[in-house]
Amino acid sequence: MKRLALLALLVVFVAFGCSQQPAQEKKEEAAAKPSGVTYVTIGTGGVTGVYYPTGGAISRIVNKKAAEYGIKATVESTGGSVYNINAVLAGDLEFGVAQSDRQSQAYNGQAEWSERGPQTKLRSVFSIYPELITLIASEASGINSIEDLKGKIVNIGNPGSGQLQNSKDLFEAAGFTEDDIKAEYAKAVESPGLLQDERIDAFFYTVGHPNGNIKEATSGRVKVKIVPITGKTADNLIAKYPYYAKSKIAISNYPTAVNESDVESVGVKAVFVTSSDVSEDVVYAITKEVFENFEEFKKLHPAYAVITKESMLEGLTAPMHKGALKYYKEAGLDQYIKPELMQ
Repeated sequence: MKRLALLALLVVFVAFGCSQQPAQEKKEEAAAKPSGVTYVTIGTGGVTGVYYPTGGAISRIVNKKAAEYGIKATVESTGGSVYNINAVLAGDLEFGVAQSDRQSQAYNGQAEWSERGPQTKLRSVFSIYPELITLIASEASGINSIEDLKGKIVNIGNPGSGQLQNSKDLFEAAGFTEDDIKAEYAKAVESPGLLQDERIDAFFYTVGHPNGNIKEATSGRVKVKIVPITGKTADNLIAKYPYYAKSKIAISNYPTAVNESDVESVGVKAVFVTSSDVSEDVVYAITKEVFENFEEFKKLHPAYAVITKESMLEGLTAPMHKGALKYYKEAGLDQYIKPELMQ
């Protein structure tokens, strides 16, 4: 009987201790975070793209003033535009980087959001840099235009990525569909290896330049070219979707590609998005710190070399968040914002 009693007491003691452990861990976790600090997370993309260092650049600038604003920003590597938008709307992220076309589709209830309808809580903070649809192909594939993709093995992007929808838009503009190619749906980070291993003939990547993935793809054993996106296909695309615009990829960024001159293409803007549910004070502080440290921000990535304060208010396709708009009015920058975005 004594043994049974001791055993029973031991079971109760262990059970009590275990039940208290999570509470203790929570106390320790709470103690590790200073009270009065607001933690925000920025959704980005793959670590080799431009989204991830963009989130890092914004967080570093904001965190320098953590004591003043009581805001601490962290960065999360994610699946890209669609994931970031959905996570922001769900409250899982406070901010995200996304393509301007995906922002437009979400706000207006199109593409992946057609069944759920318009995502009217989506808000703009600012745009950042141009993102060009970049088509990379092995020289041996004989791909010199969009039309040459028919029958080829092409990675058009993972579900939820911007390049997947961009690829489909281009096919439509060129008069065919993804059924006319042998489509792969791998992540952008996998594409250079697949191309160099000759498992695909080409891949799409919508990205700012210069970019590590493109450098990797053009620097291997297999000779690689950047395929221009021009002519009727480009014109048809822009006519149907005005958020696309023509630009060029500087071939000086990729000296080992077989191209001899800059490559014409089309693209969108990378935009910094949030939700109307996010605090006005938080959005105001982040906007102010990026714009008032503009020259420092521009130095944080080569893709930012072409941006201006005015260009960071172009290409937005959802209403401006009230916190961001408050700063732009104070700084006299609201004149560069489309009136329909200043709700």
